[in-house]
Amino acid sequence: MELGKRLKEYRNQSGMTQDELAERLYVTRQTISAWENDKSYPDIHSLLMLGDLFHVSLDTLVKGDIEIMKETIDQADIRNFKRDSNIYAILLIACVVLLFPLWKWCGIPGIVIWGLLFAAALFYAVKLEKVKKQHDIHTYKEIVAFTNGEKLDNIEKAREEGKRNYQLIIAVVACAALGFGVAWIAFH
Repeated sequence: MELGKRLKEYRNQSGMTQDELAERLYVTRQTISAWENDKSYPDIHSLLMLGDLFHVSLDTLVKGDIEIMKETIDQADIRNFKRDSNIYAILLIACVVLLFPLWKWCGIPGIVIWGLLFAAALFYAVKLEKVKKQHDIHTYKEIVAFTNGEKLDNIEKAREEGKRNYQLIIAVVACAALGFGVAWIAFH
């Protein structure tokens, strides 16, 4: 992070020791040292006090750190999305493949097991939908771009938004056909 370097620079320019700065901010010298060595980050109250003390804006004080934090958060979102997508895919395949065998060979306990698998799949489906809504991704191309850490430009985004209605209709028809197929196999 850049704040540690800036904080040390401002403290040295004003001729203060870490102890003196700590006393003015009502923290320990170890806290100042941790901030300057990027081992911890000051809370908002301390950032405001630092800005006042060094006569700099909050934006100037944390400049650069915000972008680094956003990038770190985005990478964590992508990793979590990929992990949850894999779990969801496995659970969904298990639900489709295991419905008939569990029902046929285990009876009611098998249906309960299948119900638990289905509930877990729904949990991950909802979790993935929240991430998609948060990042405004709907189409396959948008999802692929997100998982690769890329963003679509405005023209590509507009094209993908135009496809969303058609993809929704196709998804509904596909789900209905799948449901009909599973029901046909199960009852015949």
